Amino acid sequence: MLHTVCKSPFEKNSLESCLAHATKGSTILLIEDGVYGALKGTAMSDAMKKAMANCTICVLEPDLKARGVAGKLMDGIKLVDYSGFVDLVVANDKVQAWL
Repeated sequence: MLHTVCKSPFEKNSLESCLAHATKGSTILLIEDGVYGALKGTAMSDAMKKAMANCTICVLEPDLKARGVAGKLMDGIKLVDYSGFVDLVVANDKVQAWL
């Protein structure tokens, strides 16, 4: 399953809820303000590292760059472009959007 998170984890609990429900083998894609959850050295870093043991974590690169935080990404997070976003949707039979 592909999970998308578009809200900042510092304003909403969407990412926390997503991490609690994502099962092994799931892919989590952080888009829009959700990309802040992939930054190193934040309150979410430990939870994200734990999630990476079971899930693939991706970030939409244009959203990361638009927010000026491209150099602050945690290790182990995959960058995808818009074409990669489409590929993730096609590769997964279900998509859950966390708002």
